[in-house]
Amino acid sequence: MNRTTRILAIRHGETAWNVDTRIQGQLDIPLNDTGRWQAGRLAAAVREEGLDAVYSSDLLRAHETAQAVSCGAGLELVVDPGLRERAFGVFQGLTFAEIEARWPEQALRWRKRDPAFGPEGGEALRDFYERCVGAVARIASAHPGQSIAVVAHGGVMDCLYRAATRIDLQAPRSWQVGNASLNRLLYSPEGFSLVGWSDTQHLDGGTRDETSDGDRVGHAA
Repeated sequence: MNRTTRILAIRHGETAWNVDTRIQGQLDIPLNDTGRWQAGRLAAAVREEGLDAVYSSDLLRAHETAQAVSCGAGLELVVDPGLRERAFGVFQGLTFAEIEARWPEQALRWRKRDPAFGPEGGEALRDFYERCVGAVARIASAHPGQSIAVVAHGGVMDCLYRAATRIDLQAPRSWQVGNASLNRLLYSPEGFSLVGWSDTQHLDGGTRDETSDGDRVGHAA
Protein backbone atom coordinates (compact mmCIF):
# COMPACT_ATOMS: atom_id res chain seq x y z
CA MET A 1 0.00 0.00 0.00
CA ASN A 2 1.28 3.46 -0.92
CA ARG A 3 1.45 5.41 2.33
CA THR A 4 2.87 8.60 0.82
CA THR A 5 0.66 11.69 0.71
CA ARG A 6 1.22 14.34 -1.95
CA ILE A 7 0.78 17.84 -0.55
CA LEU A 8 0.18 21.13 -2.34
CA ALA A 9 1.07 23.67 0.34
CA ILE A 10 -0.33 27.08 -0.58
CA ARG A 11 0.11 30.46 1.04
CA HIS A 12 -2.99 32.67 0.96
CA GLY A 13 -3.39 35.47 -1.56
CA GLU A 14 -2.33 39.03 -0.95
CA THR A 15 -3.90 41.33 1.66
CA ALA A 16 -3.62 45.07 2.20
CA TRP A 17 -1.50 44.38 5.28
CA ASN A 18 0.95 42.30 3.23
CA VAL A 19 1.45 45.37 1.07
CA ASP A 20 2.01 47.54 4.16
CA THR A 21 4.33 44.94 5.80
CA ARG A 22 1.99 45.02 8.80
CA ILE A 23 1.94 42.01 11.12
CA GLN A 24 -1.33 40.12 10.74
CA GLY A 25 -0.65 37.10 12.93
CA GLN A 26 -4.04 35.77 13.94
CA LEU A 27 -5.98 38.96 13.18
CA ASP A 28 -8.62 38.25 10.55
CA ILE A 29 -7.66 40.31 7.51
CA PRO A 30 -9.42 39.62 4.16
CA LEU A 31 -7.83 39.36 0.74
CA ASN A 32 -7.46 42.52 -1.30
CA ASP A 33 -8.38 42.73 -4.99
CA THR A 34 -5.00 41.31 -6.02
CA GLY A 35 -5.41 38.46 -3.54
CA ARG A 36 -8.81 37.54 -4.93
CA TRP A 37 -7.36 37.56 -8.45
CA GLN A 38 -4.52 35.31 -7.24
CA ALA A 39 -7.02 32.91 -5.67
CA GLY A 40 -8.81 32.60 -8.99
CA ARG A 41 -5.55 31.90 -10.78
CA LEU A 42 -4.69 29.27 -8.17
CA ALA A 43 -8.02 27.54 -8.64
CA ALA A 44 -7.44 27.29 -12.39
CA ALA A 45 -3.85 26.08 -11.92
CA VAL A 46 -4.72 23.19 -9.61
CA ARG A 47 -7.99 22.10 -11.22
CA GLU A 48 -6.30 19.17 -12.97
CA GLU A 49 -4.16 18.12 -10.00
CA GLY A 50 -6.54 15.32 -9.02
CA LEU A 51 -6.91 16.56 -5.47
CA ASP A 52 -8.71 14.36 -2.97
CA ALA A 53 -9.14 16.97 -0.22
CA VAL A 54 -8.60 20.66 0.49
CA TYR A 55 -7.77 21.94 3.98
CA SER A 56 -7.50 25.51 5.21
CA SER A 57 -6.66 27.67 8.16
CA ASP A 58 -9.81 29.22 9.62
CA LEU A 59 -8.44 32.75 9.19
CA LEU A 60 -10.30 34.65 6.48
CA ARG A 61 -7.41 35.33 4.09
CA ALA A 62 -6.55 31.63 3.89
CA HIS A 63 -10.18 30.53 3.93
CA GLU A 64 -11.07 32.80 0.99
CA THR A 65 -8.11 31.48 -0.99
CA ALA A 66 -8.96 27.87 -0.17
CA GLN A 67 -12.61 28.30 -1.11
CA ALA A 68 -11.57 29.18 -4.64
CA VAL A 69 -9.34 26.08 -4.79
CA SER A 70 -11.95 23.72 -3.32
CA CYS A 71 -14.75 25.02 -5.55
CA GLY A 72 -12.56 24.67 -8.62
CA ALA A 73 -11.73 21.09 -7.64
CA GLY A 74 -15.34 20.24 -6.75
CA LEU A 75 -14.40 19.39 -3.15
CA GLU A 76 -15.75 20.37 0.24
CA LEU A 77 -13.39 22.63 2.16
CA VAL A 78 -12.20 21.33 5.53
CA VAL A 79 -11.16 23.99 8.07
CA ASP A 80 -8.44 23.25 10.64
CA PRO A 81 -7.42 25.89 13.23
CA GLY A 82 -4.08 24.11 13.62
CA LEU A 83 -3.08 25.72 10.30
CA ARG A 84 -3.39 29.26 11.66
CA GLU A 85 -0.55 31.75 11.40
CA ARG A 86 1.65 32.27 14.45
CA ALA A 87 0.00 34.33 17.18
CA PHE A 88 2.02 37.53 17.52
CA GLY A 89 0.30 39.07 20.52
CA VAL A 90 1.19 42.75 20.98
CA PHE A 91 3.06 42.81 17.65
CA GLN A 92 -0.14 42.26 15.68
CA GLY A 93 -1.33 45.26 13.71
CA LEU A 94 2.08 46.95 13.74
CA THR A 95 4.72 47.41 11.07
CA PHE A 96 8.25 46.10 11.52
CA ALA A 97 9.56 49.65 12.05
CA GLU A 98 6.98 50.28 14.78
CA ILE A 99 7.91 47.07 16.58
CA GLU A 100 11.60 47.93 16.51
CA ALA A 101 10.90 51.41 17.84
CA ARG A 102 8.72 50.18 20.74
CA TRP A 103 10.51 46.97 21.74
CA PRO A 104 14.08 46.95 20.36
CA GLU A 105 15.23 44.04 22.55
CA GLN A 106 12.23 41.91 21.62
CA ALA A 107 12.66 42.85 17.96
CA LEU A 108 16.26 41.63 18.13
CA ARG A 109 15.22 38.27 19.58
CA TRP A 110 12.62 37.95 16.84
CA ARG A 111 15.16 38.86 14.16
CA LYS A 112 17.57 36.26 15.53
CA ARG A 113 14.80 33.63 15.45
CA ASP A 114 15.09 32.75 19.13
CA PRO A 115 13.01 29.53 19.35
CA ALA A 116 11.91 30.33 22.90
CA PHE A 117 10.81 33.89 22.13
CA GLY A 118 7.20 34.90 21.77
CA PRO A 119 5.80 38.44 21.95
CA GLU A 120 3.53 39.20 24.90
CA GLY A 121 0.27 37.37 24.28
CA GLY A 122 1.77 35.41 21.37
CA GLU A 123 3.41 32.08 20.59
CA ALA A 124 7.05 31.11 20.97
CA LEU A 125 8.59 30.17 17.63
CA ARG A 126 9.23 26.60 18.76
CA ASP A 127 5.60 26.16 19.89
CA PHE A 128 4.31 27.56 16.60
CA TYR A 129 6.53 25.20 14.60
CA GLU A 130 5.34 22.17 16.54
CA ARG A 131 1.70 23.22 16.20
CA CYS A 132 1.56 23.90 12.48
CA VAL A 133 3.91 21.14 11.30
CA GLY A 134 2.09 18.72 13.59
CA ALA A 135 -1.24 19.78 12.11
CA VAL A 136 -0.08 19.17 8.53
CA ALA A 137 1.42 15.80 9.53
CA ARG A 138 -1.87 14.83 11.17
CA ILE A 139 -3.86 15.88 8.11
CA ALA A 140 -1.50 14.17 5.66
CA SER A 141 -1.46 10.93 7.63
CA ALA A 142 -5.23 10.72 7.14
CA HIS A 143 -4.75 10.65 3.33
CA PRO A 144 -2.14 7.96 2.52
CA GLY A 145 -1.70 7.54 -1.22
CA GLN A 146 -3.77 10.65 -1.96
CA SER A 147 -3.21 14.26 -3.01
CA ILE A 148 -4.27 17.12 -0.77
CA ALA A 149 -4.06 20.90 -0.75
CA VAL A 150 -3.26 22.74 2.46
CA VAL A 151 -3.91 26.50 2.37
CA ALA A 152 -2.29 28.46 5.17
CA HIS A 153 0.14 31.30 5.87
CA GLY A 154 3.68 32.49 5.29
CA GLY A 155 4.90 31.34 8.68
CA VAL A 156 3.38 27.89 8.14
CA MET A 157 5.02 27.62 4.72
CA ASP A 158 8.38 28.56 6.26
CA CYS A 159 8.02 25.85 8.91
CA LEU A 160 7.04 23.22 6.33
CA TYR A 161 10.09 24.03 4.22
CA ARG A 162 12.31 23.61 7.27
CA ALA A 163 10.62 20.33 8.19
CA ALA A 164 11.04 18.95 4.66
CA THR A 165 14.66 20.05 4.25
CA ARG A 166 15.78 19.46 7.87
CA ILE A 167 16.93 23.08 8.15
CA ASP A 168 17.30 24.37 11.70
CA LEU A 169 14.60 26.63 13.07
CA GLN A 170 17.14 29.39 13.75
CA ALA A 171 18.75 29.37 10.30
CA PRO A 172 18.11 32.53 8.25
CA ARG A 173 15.55 32.06 5.50
CA SER A 174 16.93 32.05 1.95
CA TRP A 175 13.82 30.63 0.22
CA GLN A 176 10.77 32.52 -1.01
CA VAL A 177 7.31 32.37 0.54
CA GLY A 178 5.19 34.24 -2.00
CA ASN A 179 1.50 34.98 -1.81
CA ALA A 180 -0.53 32.31 -3.64
CA SER A 181 2.59 30.30 -4.49
CA LEU A 182 2.43 26.53 -5.00
CA ASN A 183 4.78 24.39 -2.91
CA ARG A 184 4.99 20.63 -3.35
CA LEU A 185 5.81 18.20 -0.56
CA LEU A 186 5.51 14.52 0.20
CA TYR A 187 4.59 13.08 3.57
CA SER A 188 5.20 9.51 4.72
CA PRO A 189 5.59 7.93 8.16
CA GLU A 190 9.26 8.94 7.92
CA GLY A 191 8.29 12.64 7.69
CA PHE A 192 8.20 15.38 5.07
CA SER A 193 10.29 15.69 1.91
CA LEU A 194 10.52 18.50 -0.63
CA VAL A 195 9.47 18.11 -4.28
CA GLY A 196 9.23 21.70 -5.52
CA TRP A 197 8.98 25.17 -4.02
CA SER A 198 7.55 28.62 -4.77
CA ASP A 199 5.95 27.90 -8.15
CA THR A 200 4.29 31.17 -9.27
CA GLN A 201 3.97 30.54 -13.01
CA HIS A 202 0.19 30.73 -12.70
CA LEU A 203 0.50 34.31 -11.45
CA ASP A 204 2.75 35.70 -14.22
CA GLY A 205 4.74 37.70 -11.69
CA GLY A 206 1.75 38.88 -9.65
CA THR A 207 2.99 37.73 -6.25
CA ARG A 208 4.51 39.33 -3.17
CA ASP A 209 7.27 37.57 -1.24
CA GLU A 210 8.01 38.11 2.44
CA THR A 211 11.70 38.92 2.07
CA SER A 212 11.38 42.69 1.70
CA ASP A 213 12.39 43.28 5.31
CA GLY A 214 14.73 40.40 5.92
CA ASP A 215 13.93 37.37 8.03
CA ARG A 216 11.65 39.38 10.30
CA VAL A 217 8.97 39.11 7.66
CA GLY A 218 8.92 35.33 7.85
CA HIS A 219 5.81 35.08 10.02
CA ALA A 220 3.90 38.19 9.05
CA ALA A 221 1.19 36.53 7.01
